[in-house]
Amino acid sequence: MQRLLETLFSRVITSGDLTVVDSNGTPHHFGDRHGGSLRLLIADTWTERRIAFDPEFAIPDSYMRGRLVVEGGSLYDFLALAMRNLAAARLPGWASALVPLRVATRRLAQFNPMPRARRNVARHYDIDPRIYDLFLDGDQQYSCAYFDGATDLESAQLAKKRHIAAKLDLAAHPGVSVLDIGCGWGGMALYLARLCGSRVTGITLSRNQLDRARARAAAAGLAHLVNVLPLDYRRLTGRFDRIVSVGMFEHVGIAHYDQYFQAVARLLDDDGVALIHSIGRSDTPTATNPFIARHIFPGGYIPALSEMVSPIERAGLIITDVEVLRLHYAETLRMWRERFTARRAEAVAISGEAFARMWETYLAGAEAAFRYQGLVVFQVQLVKRVDRLPTTRGYMADAEWALAAREANAGAGGGRPPVVAASRSSP
Repeated sequence: MQRLLETLFSRVITSGDLTVVDSNGTPHHFGDRHGGSLRLLIADTWTERRIAFDPEFAIPDSYMRGRLVVEGGSLYDFLALAMRNLAAARLPGWASALVPLRVATRRLAQFNPMPRARRNVARHYDIDPRIYDLFLDGDQQYSCAYFDGATDLESAQLAKKRHIAAKLDLAAHPGVSVLDIGCGWGGMALYLARLCGSRVTGITLSRNQLDRARARAAAAGLAHLVNVLPLDYRRLTGRFDRIVSVGMFEHVGIAHYDQYFQAVARLLDDDGVALIHSIGRSDTPTATNPFIARHIFPGGYIPALSEMVSPIERAGLIITDVEVLRLHYAETLRMWRERFTARRAEAVAISGEAFARMWETYLAGAEAAFRYQGLVVFQVQLVKRVDRLPTTRGYMADAEWALAAREANAGAGGGRPPVVAASRSSP
């Protein structure tokens, strides 16, 4: 084994039990031998060099290419071991030398004018749609679920939609107009139309999402309430009573934060409420993980809360509530990963072994990052008028109670749009 690679593993893996078998077949042991024993097999010296000099990119990329094999456990087990150790350790100087360069060039990497934004979206969302059917819930929710006591993915994703609708102050206001920026496959728009009687305009840059969302609205008999458009948020005109954006802000890019929040301010009615749901980081700003930037979400970036606040202030919007969802996405990703793993052979049949490895790496690495590397989810509520909402959060709980009752009456999926608001009785 190359000396730099051995030094890298010895500095990082101080707890746990890892054996790295180098390209010559020689085993090297790292950690304190506590916990399950994992073996990492490296195929060749070129892969050893890549890992030694750029482990953040080369480890997942080498696994994707079949040049790195994990034995005695799963890829997730290895990535969790590494990230858990990295929470208390630092990479050697030479192995982290690329980080300042990536930070310095991140605005260029995240420069997303409209044509490039559309291409970036297509790279991830316009793959064979059968891939998403392998691991998402039946409503095709591709964002963090909300585990408010729910133990299964479907219930937790329903709870997420209910939680967001409550924060938008929709339960008692049927008929209001809602803009859904980055509407995905239409699940949130359909929920708001069905349970709240909202008139929803969804926008997406994905052709696959557009077609499926429109088809779902028609099949549900809600096409008169749900209109999905192939439009960039920067080109939209009009005013809306509510704006919701779930899992889209991560695609905006830091160079466009002012554009984004100025668009929210321009499109939001003076008496309106907006809710931005985004992955975030609990530590300081940095660069996008290079494997994710190259293979999964080109042009994407996960912000620190500090990077969101200043553009919000400059747009003239008022932050009225911030909730940090901790570990909810880790649990969501665990369920996605387990579902994908159970149907991995189908993924290979659809898109090939290399794709299956790439997706496996993405889901496993993301879950580990939410558990050990400070990733969270921010829900940021915005208004233009400081007196627009009640001064305490009790109205949110009341609205969730009312929406849960409507879900029960409508079977959580059917039923006519409500015409009156439900109310919560005393407990």
